[in-house]
Amino acid sequence: MEVLYEDNHVIAVNKSCSEIVQGDKTGDEPLPEVIKRYLKEKYNKPGNVFCGVTHRLDRPVTGVVLFARTSKALSRLNEMFQTHAMTKTYWAIVKQQPAEPKGRLEHYLVRNEKQNKSYAYETPKAGAKRAVLSYKVIAKSENYTLLEIQLETGRHHQIRCQLAQMGCPIKGDLKYGFSRSNPDGGISLHARSLEFEHPVSHEPIKIVAPVPSDKLWQDITRGL
Repeated sequence: MEVLYEDNHVIAVNKSCSEIVQGDKTGDEPLPEVIKRYLKEKYNKPGNVFCGVTHRLDRPVTGVVLFARTSKALSRLNEMFQTHAMTKTYWAIVKQQPAEPKGRLEHYLVRNEKQNKSYAYETPKAGAKRAVLSYKVIAKSENYTLLEIQLETGRHHQIRCQLAQMGCPIKGDLKYGFSRSNPDGGISLHARSLEFEHPVSHEPIKIVAPVPSDKLWQDITRGL
C-alpha cells in the first residue's frame, strides 16, 4: 500500500488495479481494512481504528483514493464530494485519438445493474442521469494518446462510458470496447489528483498519485 498523504483526520493512498475500495464477491480484503491495520500498527492503537470511505474507484482503475480517519472528517468530505467541492483529475490512455484536442462531453447514462455497465445516450431517457466531463490531449506516444479529464458529475463508469461513446475506449477496457486486455487485468485509467479544502484545518490540499510503473505509462507521461 502506497500512502500519499496522512494526518490526524485523513489518509490518501495510491490504489493499484488489484486493490478494492469496497468488499466484493472475490472476498479480497478491501483497502479500508488494510489501512486500519496499518494505522493500528504504526500508532500502536488499542481497540478499533476508524477508516471511513469517502469515494470509490472501480477495481481496474488506479490512483488516489481518500479516506477519513475521523467521523467529523468523513461527514465533511462526503459533503464535499456530493457538492462537487473536490477537483478530481484523471488521466486516461486511449488508442483512438479524439477528433478534437479538447472538448466537453455531455451524455445521459443508463446503468444496467445486471451487466454492471452504463450506456450513454445523447438525449434524456427514463432513468438516465446526466453526465458531464471535460477532456484535453496532454501527450502522445507512437500508438496511444493521453487524455486529462475533469469530472463535473460522478456517475457509474462515467469516464469509461463517455470516452467509449466518443470512439476512444480506454486501453484494456474490454467492457467498453477496447480490443484486448492489459497484462495486469487493469485498465489505463488513473485518478491523477484530488484538490480540496482540508475538512478540519481548511488549508488547501492537493494530492497527486504517481502513475503505474509499466513502460507505457512511464513513456507517455515523461516530461509532464
